[in-house]
Amino acid sequence: MLRNALEPWHILVVVLVMVVLFGSRKLPDTARALGKSMRILKSEAKAMKADGQAVADGRAAKADDQPADNPR
Repeated sequence: MLRNALEPWHILVVVLVMVVLFGSRKLPDTARALGKSMRILKSEAKAMKADGQAVADGRAAKADDQPADNPR
Protein backbone atom coordinates (compact mmCIF):
# COMPACT_ATOMS: atom_id res chain seq x y z
CA MET A 1 0.00 0.00 0.00
CA LEU A 2 2.71 2.52 0.97
CA ARG A 3 5.59 0.94 -0.97
CA ASN A 4 6.03 3.93 -3.25
CA ALA A 5 4.84 6.60 -0.87
CA LEU A 6 7.24 9.32 -2.01
CA GLU A 7 7.92 9.53 -5.71
CA PRO A 8 9.70 12.33 -7.60
CA TRP A 9 6.46 13.94 -8.74
CA HIS A 10 5.33 14.18 -5.09
CA ILE A 11 8.42 16.24 -4.31
CA LEU A 12 7.73 18.45 -7.33
CA VAL A 13 4.18 19.10 -6.12
CA VAL A 14 5.44 19.98 -2.63
CA VAL A 15 8.00 22.42 -4.07
CA LEU A 16 5.36 24.07 -6.26
CA VAL A 17 3.01 24.45 -3.30
CA MET A 18 5.83 26.02 -1.25
CA VAL A 19 6.58 28.51 -4.04
CA VAL A 20 2.91 29.43 -4.33
CA LEU A 21 2.43 29.79 -0.56
CA PHE A 22 5.62 31.63 0.35
CA GLY A 23 6.68 33.19 -2.92
CA SER A 24 10.15 33.03 -4.39
CA ARG A 25 11.42 35.93 -2.27
CA LYS A 26 10.65 34.35 1.10
CA LEU A 27 11.86 30.82 0.33
CA PRO A 28 15.59 31.50 1.01
CA ASP A 29 14.74 33.17 4.32
CA THR A 30 12.43 30.31 5.26
CA ALA A 31 15.09 27.73 4.38
CA ARG A 32 17.70 29.64 6.36
CA ALA A 33 15.43 29.83 9.41
CA LEU A 34 14.64 26.12 9.12
CA GLY A 35 18.34 25.28 8.94
CA LYS A 36 19.09 27.43 11.96
CA SER A 37 16.27 25.78 13.91
CA MET A 38 17.54 22.33 13.00
CA ARG A 39 21.07 23.22 14.16
CA ILE A 40 19.71 24.52 17.48
CA LEU A 41 17.57 21.42 17.93
CA LYS A 42 20.51 19.14 17.18
CA SER A 43 22.82 20.95 19.62
CA GLU A 44 20.18 20.91 22.37
CA ALA A 45 19.54 17.19 21.84
CA LYS A 46 23.29 16.54 22.00
CA ALA A 47 23.55 18.56 25.23
CA MET A 48 20.62 16.69 26.79
CA LYS A 49 22.22 13.38 25.82
CA ALA A 50 25.53 14.47 27.40
CA ASP A 51 23.70 15.55 30.57
CA GLY A 52 21.91 12.22 30.70
CA GLN A 53 25.20 10.34 30.43
CA ALA A 54 26.73 12.51 33.15
CA VAL A 55 23.87 11.68 35.49
CA ALA A 56 24.09 7.98 34.63
CA ASP A 57 27.84 8.00 35.33
CA GLY A 58 27.33 9.72 38.69
CA ARG A 59 29.15 12.88 37.69
CA ALA A 60 26.18 15.18 38.22
CA ALA A 61 26.74 17.90 40.79
CA LYS A 62 24.49 18.00 43.82
CA ALA A 63 22.23 21.00 44.31
CA ASP A 64 23.99 22.03 47.55
CA ASP A 65 27.41 21.95 45.88
CA GLN A 66 26.45 24.68 43.42
CA PRO A 67 26.71 28.34 44.46
CA ALA A 68 23.46 30.10 45.23
CA ASP A 69 22.23 32.79 42.87
CA ASN A 70 21.35 35.22 45.68
CA PRO A 71 23.68 34.73 48.67
CA ARG A 72 22.40 36.32 51.84
